[in-house]
Amino acid sequence: MSPRSARKARPEPAPSTASSRPTALLAWYDRHRRRLPWRAMPGEASDPYRVWLSEIMLQQTTVKAVGPYFEKFVARWPDVTALGSASQDDVLRMWAGLGYYSRARNLYACAVAVTRDHGGVFPDTEEGLRALPGIGPYTAAAIAAIAFDRHTMPVDGNIERVVSRLFAVEEELPAAKPLIQQLATTLLANARAGDSAQALMDLGSSICTPKKPACSLCPLTEDCAARAQGTQETFPRKAPKKSGTLRRGAAFVVTRGDELLVRSRPEKGLLGGMTEVPGSDWLAGQDDDEAKRQAPALKGLSRWQRRVGVVTHVFTHFPLELVVYTAKAEARTRAPAGMRWVPIATLAGEALPNVMRKVIAHGLGLPPAASS
Repeated sequence: MSPRSARKARPEPAPSTASSRPTALLAWYDRHRRRLPWRAMPGEASDPYRVWLSEIMLQQTTVKAVGPYFEKFVARWPDVTALGSASQDDVLRMWAGLGYYSRARNLYACAVAVTRDHGGVFPDTEEGLRALPGIGPYTAAAIAAIAFDRHTMPVDGNIERVVSRLFAVEEELPAAKPLIQQLATTLLANARAGDSAQALMDLGSSICTPKKPACSLCPLTEDCAARAQGTQETFPRKAPKKSGTLRRGAAFVVTRGDELLVRSRPEKGLLGGMTEVPGSDWLAGQDDDEAKRQAPALKGLSRWQRRVGVVTHVFTHFPLELVVYTAKAEARTRAPAGMRWVPIATLAGEALPNVMRKVIAHGLGLPPAASS
C-alpha cells in the first residue's frame, strides 16, 4: 500500500483483532448462510459450471431476478457441454428479459470454448479462467475461490461496501477499487477461501445493506471504523455519476393478421443478435420526421398511426425515448429483406430485449406483462 493510499483508510487495529476477522466471518456464515440454487450445501463440493453460470448472470443483476433464469438454464442445459452444444439463438431466447445481452453471447462463447478446448472441464486457476471468453478478473477470482477454493478474494458490490465501511475508506470509487481489493484480501481465512468470499457477500446482502445496515447483528461490528464514527451509510464514497445524453428514435409495429414484423439486430454492438421490430437510428437530438422516414417499406401498407406517449428505457450509458408507429399489412405481404413475420402468440419464445417488449406492448395495446 502506498503512503498516499494508506492515508485513505483507517489505521489497522491490533494484529490480534485483525486476525480474528476471518474466523468471526466464517462462524457467522456457518449459522446464517443463504440458500441459493447455485450454492453447494455444507460439506458438498461446488459445481464449477453452476458457479460460473451464476456469476455471469449476477453481473449487474439481483439475486431475485437471476433465480428463475438460473433454474431454467440448468434444467435445459445441466452442464457446460450441453450448453456448448446448443445454438446461440437458443441461448439468447432463454436469456431474453435478463438484460445486458453481451453476457449471453459471452456465456455461449465460453461454453463452446470449455467444451472444445478443455474437454468440458473448467480451468481451476485464475489465469486459466481469465483466458476464457467473458471472464474478467472478478469472475475469474470468484470461480477460482468458490469452485476450487483458491486463496483469492473476489470483490463484488456487497464486499466493496462491507470493506469500505470496515476500514472507513475515504477514497472515492472507482479509484478506491485497488485499495479495497487489498484490504478485502486480509479477510481471507487460511482455508475455505470460497466460504470467506461468500460470507462477505451474504453479510453485505443481509446485514451491511446500503441503507439502514443492521450493525448490531454484524460479526464485525466492534471492529468497524465507519460504525465507530456513526457514518456507515456514507460508505462507500462514490464519485458523482455522469448520465448519458438522451437518445430518441422511432419503432414501427407492423402486423399482418396475427403476425408481427421483426428482424434481428447485428451480431456486434448493443443488443447484438437480439430480436426487434423495425426502427430508426437512436440519436441524440433525433428529429421525429427524420426518424419516421426510416420506416420499413411494404406494399399495401395502411397509413402509419402514431401511438400516444413514448416508450422509455435506460441503458447503462444513455436513456432512450422511442415514438411508436403502427400499421397493418395485407395478407400475404412479403417481409422486406432481412425481416420476417412471426406469430404474435409465439413472441415469448423470441429473443426480445426488454425495450422491445415495452415497444410491442405499447404498439399492440397490451399490458406490459403480456409481452414478456
